[in-house]
Amino acid sequence: MSENARVTKAAGVVGAATFLSRIFGFVRDVVIAWFFGAGLSSDAFFVAFRIPNLLRRLFAEGSLSIAFIPVFTEYLTHHGKEEAFHLARSAMRLLSIILVITAVLGVLLAPLIILMIAPGFTDSPEKYSLTVLLTRIMFPYIFFICLVALCMGILNVLGHFAAPALAPVCLNIAIIFSAFFISPYMADPVTGLAIGVLIGGALQLTLQLPFLIRKGFYFWEKAVIFHPGVKKIGILMLPAIFGASVYQLNILVGTLLASLLPEGSVSYLYYADRLVQFPLGIFAIATATAVLPSLSRQAAAKDFDALGNTFAHAMKLVFFITVPSMAGLI
Repeated sequence: MSENARVTKAAGVVGAATFLSRIFGFVRDVVIAWFFGAGLSSDAFFVAFRIPNLLRRLFAEGSLSIAFIPVFTEYLTHHGKEEAFHLARSAMRLLSIILVITAVLGVLLAPLIILMIAPGFTDSPEKYSLTVLLTRIMFPYIFFICLVALCMGILNVLGHFAAPALAPVCLNIAIIFSAFFISPYMADPVTGLAIGVLIGGALQLTLQLPFLIRKGFYFWEKAVIFHPGVKKIGILMLPAIFGASVYQLNILVGTLLASLLPEGSVSYLYYADRLVQFPLGIFAIATATAVLPSLSRQAAAKDFDALGNTFAHAMKLVFFITVPSMAGLI
C-alpha cells in the first residue's frame, strides 16, 4: 500500500470515529441544554470545563502529541522498538509527576483562576462559588487527558488509529450518563456533569491500555525519568505551545468578555463554538492525526520527496472537504 493510500485509509478510520464522537458530542450538548439551558448553572459548568479543556488543547493535543510523535518515530526507526518504548515510558512517568502537581495547584488556586478568566462572575457570589467548586472537581481531568494524548501518539505511530479516535466517545457518554443518573441525586445537579467529566477521562485512558499492551508496551517495565529523548520532546513542545496558545487566547478572551454580559452568554458562546468545531474535528483534525505519523517516518528516513507528496495529498483531502463545509455553515 502506498503512503498516500495509507494516509487516506487512516484518515477515513479517524474521520469515521471522530464523526461518531461528534454525534455523541452533539447529543451531549443537547442533553446539557435540555437539563440546564443557558443560565447560571450552565455558565458555571462551561467556564469550569473550559479550563481543563484549554490545557488539553494547549499541552496535550496542541503540543505534546506534535512533539512526541516525531521523536518517538525517530527512536523507533533508528534505535528499535525497545528503546522507543523506553522513551515513551520515561515521558509517561515524568508527565505523570508534572500532571499531579498541576492538578493539585489547579484545585488550590481555583478561586484565583476563575477571577482571572471570568471576572464578571464575581457580581454573583452564587455563580462564582459554583464555578470554583466545578473547577476543583474537574481540574484532575487534565491528568487523564494528557496521558491519553501520549498513549494516542504511541498507538498512532504503531499504526493503530481506531481506539485513540474513539476515546472522546467515552467522555461524551459519561457526561450523558451523569446528566441522567448522577445529577438528579446531587444537591446542585450540575455537579453531576463535573463528576461525569472525571469518569469520562478515566474511561478514555482505560480504553487505550489494552491496545498498548497488545502492541507490546508495558507501563511497569524499567525506565529513567530523564531520558535524552524526553528533553528533545520538551524542546519541540515550546514552539508548538506558542502556536496553539494564539487560538486558545482568543477563547479565553471570549470567555472573559462573555462573563461580563447577561446570564447565559457564556452558554450561547459555547453552543455556537461547538457547531463550528463539528466539521473541523471530523475532517481537518482527522487528516492531521492520520498524516503526522507518516510525515514523521519520512522525515526520520530523510525521504523529503515522499514527505512533500504526502503533505500535498493531505492538504488536498482537507480542502476537498472543508471548503464545502465552510460554505454550508455560512
